[in-house]
Amino acid sequence: MIYPTILCGGSGTRLWPLSRKSYPKQFVPLLGEETLFQASARRLTGAGYAAPVVLTNSDFRFIVTEQLAAVGIDPGAILIEPEGRNTAPAVLAAALHLHAIDAEAVLLVAPSDHAIPDAAAFQAAVQRGLAAVDQGQIVTFGITPTRPETGYGYLELAHAPEASEAPVALTRFVEKPDLARAEEMVAAGSFLWNAGIFLFRAADMIAAFEAHAPEVLAPVRAALAGAQTDLGFLRLAPEPWGLAPEISLDYAVMERAANLSAVPFSGAWSDLGGWDAVRAAGPEDATGTVTSGAATAIDCTASLLRSESEGLELVGIGLDNIIAVATNDAVLVADMSRAQDVKKAVEALKARKAPQAVQFPKDHRPWGWFETLALADRFQVKRIVVHPGAALSLQSHHHRSEHWIVVQGTAKVTVDETVQLVTENQSVYVPLGAIHRMENPGKVPMVLIEVQTGSYLGEDDIIRYDDVYARGQGAKG
Repeated sequence: MIYPTILCGGSGTRLWPLSRKSYPKQFVPLLGEETLFQASARRLTGAGYAAPVVLTNSDFRFIVTEQLAAVGIDPGAILIEPEGRNTAPAVLAAALHLHAIDAEAVLLVAPSDHAIPDAAAFQAAVQRGLAAVDQGQIVTFGITPTRPETGYGYLELAHAPEASEAPVALTRFVEKPDLARAEEMVAAGSFLWNAGIFLFRAADMIAAFEAHAPEVLAPVRAALAGAQTDLGFLRLAPEPWGLAPEISLDYAVMERAANLSAVPFSGAWSDLGGWDAVRAAGPEDATGTVTSGAATAIDCTASLLRSESEGLELVGIGLDNIIAVATNDAVLVADMSRAQDVKKAVEALKARKAPQAVQFPKDHRPWGWFETLALADRFQVKRIVVHPGAALSLQSHHHRSEHWIVVQGTAKVTVDETVQLVTENQSVYVPLGAIHRMENPGKVPMVLIEVQTGSYLGEDDIIRYDDVYARGQGAKG
């Protein structure tokens, strides 16, 4: 049995403004209707595959379950990392967890934000790697280069891959090269792009950490031993987890181990590491231009135009090699050759303390989502969408009152001792300090407009008394 293990905690700043810390690229439908995370999970299902194990952080835990449910996938364990410590502790935690369940467990570890359109071809590559895994090898997957790419790391093989794409002994990992070195490696024929996907027996990976990175093993063991179950999630213990070195799996184990093999993969693949990669993966018109949403290209070539807002028309005229991405609260315009520099824009916005640097316009919660429509010093207007059967926490505020107007569906509203149903075009007032809750008792999404007034409108002005999602106190809990 193969246990798919999906790493789902990155921030994807190079795809700003669509991907942000609060809602990164793996949860966004970049290439079609499904998100990258959903496509990754679907790619790792089928005969011989167990339910996927997911490693993520607390803020994303309900997004993970919601998106998996939307594509009909019932997850296995969802491990909550108290903080990001890079891939080595995350992979080790999954290996230890699964080894305790199944001593013969084979893990297929994959990022949640890569695009591999041909799922059948990828699963065939996984099957080719199993023979090496049975011999105690740790297998990684390498992409057959199609160009001298400087944005990827490389795998050097003992010899050029065979036509069968059978596993080949892995000689070493190569950091991202300059163009001259990349051209040499592609010409040599014995180098692959490093896809960051791994296949191994849990026991072999644990042994590799014991031999090469014991400093990671002890704190991760302790974090798993002290883990607590929370609404079906497994929260790793924060104190020992924080003692684990922040290190990648490549540096901790893969560059030191001797039992390594690589499976070549010649199918389409992209890590979607920048808007240039999104354009390359998208459906181009005759001029090489890709448009998405309410975007119109007139006499444009080799450009990407995306509007992520229903009410915002993006029009490009005479553009060449340009990225233009518009959301409700931010617009990016850049030369395609500067795609990797988008992260510099995020750092500049962080320095200015602009909320657009990290906060997505839609704030996703386990019960649904909300977005701010207007914000001033003493008032805020929000659109709130509540899923069928979902409920916000029973709460109060120190600094604001609220007025709710239902515009779709029916809300069950509690204000202190009063409980009532509020239907479309009806409203209710929540005084400052009142203990209140809204629920959606219906079978369709409930939408309301909330008008807040008060001296402080921050999301952390919440006192929770009861919450079906056990989030505790604070903005998200």
